[in-house]
Amino acid sequence: MAPKFGVITFPGSLDDRDAQRAVRLAGGESVALWHGDHDLRQVDAIILPGGFSYGDYLRPGAIAAVSPIMAEVIDAANAGMPVLGICNGFQVLVEAHLLPGGLIRNAHQQFIRRDQKLIVENAGTHWTNEFEVGEEIIIPLKNGDGGYIANDETLKRLEGEGLIAFRYSGVNPNGSLNEIAGLTNERGNVVGLMPHPEHAVEPGFGPDTAEAMRSGLDGLRIFTSAIRALAARV
Repeated sequence: MAPKFGVITFPGSLDDRDAQRAVRLAGGESVALWHGDHDLRQVDAIILPGGFSYGDYLRPGAIAAVSPIMAEVIDAANAGMPVLGICNGFQVLVEAHLLPGGLIRNAHQQFIRRDQKLIVENAGTHWTNEFEVGEEIIIPLKNGDGGYIANDETLKRLEGEGLIAFRYSGVNPNGSLNEIAGLTNERGNVVGLMPHPEHAVEPGFGPDTAEAMRSGLDGLRIFTSAIRALAARV
């Protein structure tokens, strides 16, 4: 039986349907979850998609982090369930204190959209186990508030404990400290990243590569990694 991935829709979510499609292409079953509910519907993993939840009012992700369903998400994450936050979902994870630090306006004060090179820094998480450490991948990026910040103590801990999942390569598009593009928690079940892996899962619709235009499929391995991790737990 295919594992069930719950994809939460908040008011202002834009990429929830894309995340659902990515799950299906990876071989999983997508389950639509609603921000106002308290029911995870017996899913095996959770995805917080990109978008502008609650219109980014106050701070991106701040209101979504205290929406009703997040109480269940936090409990599930702390119990070991795989949880992925993409772009706005990463912001929600940070605001919910499932990942440390913060995300602020891009350094150049403008929204950015580009095919972004990343370096895989941690290949031991639930969401990165099908990559190799040091591997360079291409994942689309689109955000206005993607600048990662943290205090010096937190940055030292992230570096020292291997909690940086992805790092920007070639260019730092938003001024993130230490070129941080994505993080993991200590347990490896919670991962957040600013780029959008759900937009690099299908030929003809992904980023350009050296082989062909729109042929990039690096994002698909984010989702198949979670399926592999869940299978290993059975």
